[in-house]
Amino acid sequence: MVKFENILEKFVLSRGPSATAAKVLLALVALGTIIIVGAVAPNIFSAFGKFRYKSFSKNQTTKAFYNLKRRKLIETIRDKNDVVIVRLTKKGETKIRKFSIDVLKIVKPKKWDKKWRLVMFDVPNYLSKARRALSDTFKDLGLYQLQKSVWVYPYPCEDEILFVAHFFGVERFIEIIETTEFVNPLTEQTLANFFSMT
Repeated sequence: MVKFENILEKFVLSRGPSATAAKVLLALVALGTIIIVGAVAPNIFSAFGKFRYKSFSKNQTTKAFYNLKRRKLIETIRDKNDVVIVRLTKKGETKIRKFSIDVLKIVKPKKWDKKWRLVMFDVPNYLSKARRALSDTFKDLGLYQLQKSVWVYPYPCEDEILFVAHFFGVERFIEIIETTEFVNPLTEQTLANFFSMT
């Protein structure tokens, strides 16, 4: 199963337009407790080696840092040697796990293996909120809704689907099946059109 740390690493290294200073900083803190000697905010990104993020100015970094503290998403602890530890709060942990779902992407291989992945679930009514969130996430990931609780995708997506299902606490209600054909030829044509595979 995909680990949320891997998702955050890809996000930080991607340097995409959604990678604001605050989001990157929160992701970096989630990837490991930050320990800094001396001034905190201006040097926050320099403590991460390969994650060093030069796209942000010291002013942007400082604002992001104190904004996250104000929102109680991170906290700092200073010891007697002037060493500052920066870590997520409980609220920050919840935020970053939700954020990892928001930035999750399914990597498409260069060549299609001619298999369709059917993602099926039967989530009970008492978990209706999780069921709706699951469907919304599948849609965001680009899956096609074949029936009410049946979604289809043409590429390997098991790890990502299980990660999402685990996040919403419904993995035991998920089933993923691979098939190479459908009885109804119109189904495959519809899918081919939807995924631009014609």
